Amino acid sequence: MSSNARVPSAAGGVQATRLVVGAIGLAAATYGGWLLWEQRADWLSLVLWLGAGVVLHDFVLSPLLLLGGVLVANRLPPAWRVPVIVGAVVWGSITLLAVPVLGEFGALPDNPTLLDRPYVTSWVVGALLVIAVVALSGVVRGRSRSRPGATRRVAG
Repeated sequence: MSSNARVPSAAGGVQATRLVVGAIGLAAATYGGWLLWEQRADWLSLVLWLGAGVVLHDFVLSPLLLLGGVLVANRLPPAWRVPVIVGAVVWGSITLLAVPVLGEFGALPDNPTLLDRPYVTSWVVGALLVIAVVALSGVVRGRSRSRPGATRRVAG
């Protein structure tokens, strides 16, 4: 193949996809803003709620995950490091998403149908599934690394 030959590129398709996805995101954000404006939202409460989420994420959750990752990863066998760290992130995300229903925030005594599911049981089942997948991944990775002649595949 000569050095002047042109190789087809997917860059045009990627750029078009980015534009479409960006336009959809902009339309959704605009619609959400319009709904907030129409409902005459309590702007101060909204800003405080969104700001608290950012502050908690940036100054509490992220440092704890980084510290925990460093402390745990150095004490685990290499085959278990990635599954445990990924499992911790998944479990933490599930827990953060479950906080409103686990705490029964928004429950009203005169309307028992608002929070009528077994949320604690569901959270425990989710946590057990994460633990099971982490354990299975750790065992599989440990066995594949301990086989004589086992090599890692490099993507590329």
